[in-house]
Amino acid sequence: MADKAIFFDLDGTLLTIDTEAFLHRYMKRLGDYAAHIIEPELLVKTLWTATKHTMADEDSTKTNEQVFQEHFLSMANLSHEAIWPTFDKFYTEEFSLLKEGIEPHPYALKVVEEAKKQGYKLVVATNPVFPGVAIQERMKWAGLNEGDFLHVTIFESAHYCKPNPRYFTEICEYIGMQPDQCIMIGNDMQQDMVASEVGLKTFLVLDYKIDRGVPQHRVDASGTLKELHDQLSGKTGIFSRG
Repeated sequence: MADKAIFFDLDGTLLTIDTEAFLHRYMKRLGDYAAHIIEPELLVKTLWTATKHTMADEDSTKTNEQVFQEHFLSMANLSHEAIWPTFDKFYTEEFSLLKEGIEPHPYALKVVEEAKKQGYKLVVATNPVFPGVAIQERMKWAGLNEGDFLHVTIFESAHYCKPNPRYFTEICEYIGMQPDQCIMIGNDMQQDMVASEVGLKTFLVLDYKIDRGVPQHRVDASGTLKELHDQLSGKTGIFSRG
């Protein structure tokens, strides 16, 4: 099965998380942590705006980190030296404290282990709007071993974000696979299922499904994470060897 790959979304797919509540805690803690440099309300507003610019960016020559930094520093009227060391320290010292109330999904590791056993190339395809250290920490919360994955999309190296279809083709190019050899598994109709537009098969996980209504994308299979495990184990549907 080395000629096949599975891309896993993280939040709401392999990781049991209330994204809205998590982001609220994250912004509050980061705002308090950097309050000696920038007023917390301004920090939050600037973070959101810079993130939106990053998600919309199409420049293949700049990483998400570079795009974000340019917009954030310009809007906040700060130098890199004035704020970034504090951000880096926050992610290494404080981010792990945001785990409160977040537990591994009982089938997350089972799905990953089954896919690994069958020889799939595995990718963590989480939206790369966080630094690698924060994504690695959330993988730990999900009970995942980074060594099981061929690639993890992170802020520092990715050039696109979901729902840009080029996000998925960049991963395919990086791991040396064609889109039709890959399956995207996620809980978000707009950000994950858009992978079908560039030729990936898709599985919509229903446990923490997100659907904003439009646009709609092709979904090849759907079910709970347990049902995904059952289909993967049974090699049925989009996981068939046929």
